[in-house]
Amino acid sequence: MFFIAALLTSVGAVSPAAVAIIAPIALGFAAKYGINPLMMGLMVVHGAQGGGFSPISIYGGITNKIVAKAGLPLSEMTTMLASLGVNLTVSLLLFFMFGGMKLLRQKADASGEVPAVRRTAHGQGGAQVYGDAEAEALTEEHRTAIRDDDSLMNAAPVASADTGSRAYQLATVAGLIGLAVLTLFFKQDIGFVSISIGLLLTLMAPNLQKRALGQVSWPEIMLIVGVSTFVGVMDKMGTIDFVGHSVAGLTSPLMAALLLCFVGAVVSAFASSTAVLGSLIPLAVPFLQGDAGVSAIGFIAAMAVSSTIVDVSPFSTNGALVLANAKGIDRDVFFRQLLVYGAIVTLVAPVVVWLLFVVL
Repeated sequence: MFFIAALLTSVGAVSPAAVAIIAPIALGFAAKYGINPLMMGLMVVHGAQGGGFSPISIYGGITNKIVAKAGLPLSEMTTMLASLGVNLTVSLLLFFMFGGMKLLRQKADASGEVPAVRRTAHGQGGAQVYGDAEAEALTEEHRTAIRDDDSLMNAAPVASADTGSRAYQLATVAGLIGLAVLTLFFKQDIGFVSISIGLLLTLMAPNLQKRALGQVSWPEIMLIVGVSTFVGVMDKMGTIDFVGHSVAGLTSPLMAALLLCFVGAVVSAFASSTAVLGSLIPLAVPFLQGDAGVSAIGFIAAMAVSSTIVDVSPFSTNGALVLANAKGIDRDVFFRQLLVYGAIVTLVAPVVVWLLFVVL
């Protein structure tokens, strides 16, 4: 999943679009085969960020234009490989930390398939529209599974249900393909396209979608929207620019570079990574153009990585997509796990990339 997401963003897909396409598949696969959903979700996000700085990608193109406009030396391949290398290294560490070796040792059955793990529905915290929809859906699934197939009374309805279910599944797959095509190739707004496709699917099976609405994490959505609004207000008031200019005015170029990476990481965890890069890179121009001993190419790579790797935060679009698509888990616990991991990355990543690309 890491490499699939990286491939999508490297050929021009916006990172949230790639995560929106891959996350439902990856997390559904994780729920079916007992893979840690946190590991799977982080693999998707880190993959999307890892391929995000290729010369033909959105992040890469915008960053390269900003650097060229600022008159700084540029190495497109250095930035791309730095992002890919750091995210791949982090993903490998996560893979082994969350039981990757156990997955590698897991035996396949005679048919070549990995044995499926029994799924358990957990009650979801927070306000719900239609109650515990996951438990309701799994209960209905269980009833269907234990239905007597030999009964003449049940034979026709089962066949009809299977036919309708297959048609709806095909329509859902067609919707995902349409979402990918419209967002990746025609550059349509992913929110508008997603809502439109969801509306069409709802009209096809309104009763089924009634249960699906109950699985929406409304408390988390309101929290993320509130924090994003707060950060947007601070941006409009000039708070972020003030902090950035204050940091850039330090006498030590190395310390200024580190603090700019920190500012980029913290702000990007809640706001647009592209906007952060566009506002903070020009602030580094004075000490990058002088004889301060700070490599412009290394700083750009460090700034790019530290401002995007934090998108695993549940307050970012990518993290919120992973949270929304997690299945068979307690969403409150999963939200806290993403929050803790995002905080660790926000604090650790700027220091690591600063040491790797600026100091060394």
